[in-house]
Amino acid sequence: MEDDERFETEEEAEEYGLVMLSNCNTGAEVLHMSNPGDYPLDDDDADPDIVVVEV
Repeated sequence: MEDDERFETEEEAEEYGLVMLSNCNTGAEVLHMSNPGDYPLDDDDADPDIVVVEV
């Protein structure tokens, strides 16, 4: 996922990335709880990398 947010520091950008990753994981869990057959949890999938680009 690409996001066009801009931050003052690299730390702020990384924190934002971690929050978005947490939100994504929570969403996957909620979908799995609502219908596990259609939305299985993939424990083998690694979390995506957070890439901070300086502009």
